Amino acid sequence: MNLREKYNIPSNTVITIAGTVGVGKSTMTKALAEALNFRTSFEKVDTNPYLDKFYDDFEKWSFHLQIYFLAERFKEQKRIFEYGGGFIQDRSIYEDTGIFAKMHYDKGTMNPIDYETYTNLFDAMVMTPYFPHPNLLVYLEGPIDNIISRIQERGREMEQQTPHDYWFEMHDRYENWINNFNSCPVLRLDINDYDLVKNPEQIESIVERIAYMLEQTSHLRK
Repeated sequence: MNLREKYNIPSNTVITIAGTVGVGKSTMTKALAEALNFRTSFEKVDTNPYLDKFYDDFEKWSFHLQIYFLAERFKEQKRIFEYGGGFIQDRSIYEDTGIFAKMHYDKGTMNPIDYETYTNLFDAMVMTPYFPHPNLLVYLEGPIDNIISRIQERGREMEQQTPHDYWFEMHDRYENWINNFNSCPVLRLDINDYDLVKNPEQIESIVERIAYMLEQTSHLRK
């Protein structure tokens, strides 16, 4: 019996993992998918043709980057719809518009015309039948100093060159965003309460909390 059966988690459940850069979304996605025997949906970072350009020049490439991410994420949403659920998503589509695009608009690194085009496209996408809203959003949070240490440890060159002020601002925006998020139920996990790399068995206690939250909020999906 796997953990999905043990805790009576429906096989068509869609769980999204959210949180700022460096909190361990990919690790959590893999661990939950393995524990629940679900498919994964990962953000395509390494194959993104705009990412390196973006970190060199936010203003020039922010719109291109966000459109690329939006298109890729919508294709993943369609795939989830066609399979009928049973997925763990690495980052939600809501973060694209609620944090990243808005941050660039607010800071002037995305002009108003591009921002309006982007948000109109996002709104059109989420209204299609191919957009399954998650049953649960698992939000990973922790102190910014710990998160910056994690970013430094994984050593992605483009992230190492990014000023720390950028990560501080993103952390603040994530906290403001999640405090006002209401598109689906949210389970908040402190990254200092577990270590799935050193203690992979800790995933069961997380699955138990997810099952409880899904049960408590099941009426919202009926």
